[in-house]
Amino acid sequence: MNDIQHRRGAGTALVAAGGVYFAAEFVAAAAWSDPAYSYTHHFISNLGVHGPLTAFGQYMYSPLAAVMNAGFFLLGVATLIGVSMLRGLPAGRRTALVTTAAVLAAGMVLVAAFPGSGDDGTTDFHGLGALLGFVSCNVLSVLLGRSHRFLGVSPTLGRALVLFGVLGLASIGAFAGTLASGAGILIGLAERGIIYPFLVGLILLGSTLLRPVRRDAEAPMAARTLRG
Repeated sequence: MNDIQHRRGAGTALVAAGGVYFAAEFVAAAAWSDPAYSYTHHFISNLGVHGPLTAFGQYMYSPLAAVMNAGFFLLGVATLIGVSMLRGLPAGRRTALVTTAAVLAAGMVLVAAFPGSGDDGTTDFHGLGALLGFVSCNVLSVLLGRSHRFLGVSPTLGRALVLFGVLGLASIGAFAGTLASGAGILIGLAERGIIYPFLVGLILLGSTLLRPVRRDAEAPMAARTLRG
């Protein structure tokens, strides 16, 4: 597989990672009724809990919990595959990216395997997975953004990825503060502020990698690959 094929494979995996997550969340939320699922009030993880039960002050009943948990799992795995296929990176930078993506994948596997119902002693594993995922996805966004010149994407996209990561990390603080207050006001919106910018960034980056590489860009890319 040559560099162009790796680039397209990486782009496909990254677009799929974000797209599959959004699709899984939409389908699982649409199946939740009486009362309807709220994107601003309910935790994301509620969609992975079949229930019905009440935990953490919220009613949880997700008929298609398996769909959401599959989305969590595929997000982590597809992101790791996509990042692992990137070429043209210096060895140290590549190691940092792949390691961070692996942490994200591990976190998403924990989130999917241990739904956050709080009724079976697995909440700590779920919480650990969520924490790993929240931090690593935004660190990964920053690292990808700072690697834009090695990936052959525009500085504008690079800056956007860094900004998305910073916004996501800042949202962790907002989410934690809202959670600690016990008020629960817009807790779902605060949580989505952590992960949605990252997902949008994945799709934008993947879409860019899928575009044909200009002939005048092939030589610089080859030179970067040799240096990496």
